[in-house]
Amino acid sequence: MRDIWVVDDDEEMSRAVSLMLQILDSNVRIFNSVRPAAQAFVSGKKPDLIIMDVNMPEVSGLDMVEFLRRRPETMDLPIVMLSSEATDTIVDQALALGADSYVMKPVSLEELEKAMATAFYKHLNL
Repeated sequence: MRDIWVVDDDEEMSRAVSLMLQILDSNVRIFNSVRPAAQAFVSGKKPDLIIMDVNMPEVSGLDMVEFLRRRPETMDLPIVMLSSEATDTIVDQALALGADSYVMKPVSLEELEKAMATAFYKHLNL
C-alpha cells in the first residue's frame, strides 16, 4: 500500500482524488495548502508520491515542486500536478521544474492511475 499526499486547496477535489486513491489501494493524507505539506517534509516525513494542485493561495504548487527538487531527500519523489489550467506554458513550466506528469481537473480514475504510473516509472532507475 502506497502513501500518497494530496495538496489542493479545493476540498471537494481533494476528497474526490482521495476516494480514487483509496480505490487504488493507497493511504492518503490531504493538505489544503502548501505550507503544512512543506513543514511535514522538513520534519522528515515523505510519501511515496505527491499529487499537487498548481494554483493555490500563498504558495503555488509550482513553487513547491521547485522546493522539493532542490532538497536531496525529496529530489526523487514522484510528483503529479493536477490543475484546471493546461496551457502549454503552465504544463511546460511544471515539467521543467520537475513534475513527472500533469493531469487536468476534473480527473478520472483512469487518468489519475496513468499519471501516477508515469511518475513512478520515471523514478524506477534513480
